[in-house]
Amino acid sequence: MDARMREERLEIGGIPVLIRGETAEKAFVMIHGRDGCKEGCRDFSELAASRGWQTAALDLPGHGERRGERDGLVPWKAVPELETVTHWARCRWKSFALRAVSIGAWLGMLACAEEKLAGALFVSPLLDMAGLIRRMMQRAGVSEERLRREKIIRTATGEELSWLYYEYARQHPASVWRQPCEILLAGRDELTDRGAVEKFATASGARVTVMETGEHWFHTPEQTAFMHRWEERALARLEVLS
Repeated sequence: MDARMREERLEIGGIPVLIRGETAEKAFVMIHGRDGCKEGCRDFSELAASRGWQTAALDLPGHGERRGERDGLVPWKAVPELETVTHWARCRWKSFALRAVSIGAWLGMLACAEEKLAGALFVSPLLDMAGLIRRMMQRAGVSEERLRREKIIRTATGEELSWLYYEYARQHPASVWRQPCEILLAGRDELTDRGAVEKFATASGARVTVMETGEHWFHTPEQTAFMHRWEERALARLEVLS
């Protein structure tokens, strides 16, 4: 990690944002997953900077500097905030792309449905949130009727099921888009629906790379090294397209 890399910290509509890299005409808006934070952008930002990109990472509701917020990470709050940040990014840079992981990919896609992006790099994207919630319901033995009636159910494993969240997910599926997109998928991912990702890739033309021994969170030295190699190749292809 290069501690000397230029950093700028600011707030966009009350949302903490960390910008890394020298002044450039293009940037990645980086969206973390659950339990992440904007500081998780550091490794990727150095790789992106070597190819002339800045990186702007933000803290989602209830994360990073925003831990303790009452509502937590709910999409009806996160998506409008991301729309605010991407509008700001469009005004600040000539072009911008997304780098998002897990739930951050779904939220970013909803927020950028009408944006013209330079591209997107998604790691373990949750492209079928409604399907994931249904699987959680099945494991917990909770029917749709019961969830509709009780509104919020905390399962024996500590997971919280919300009817409002489920309804939002059903009404806001990840949309198909015709923009450059690279996806890194893990073969041992218990959260991301591989079939949904492959269907999305077929419809949108996204390129999918799979690490069969990987997990939803790329965290071991081997997994992290694989992800960095994927990022390097994806950035190179994006550079050609842009």
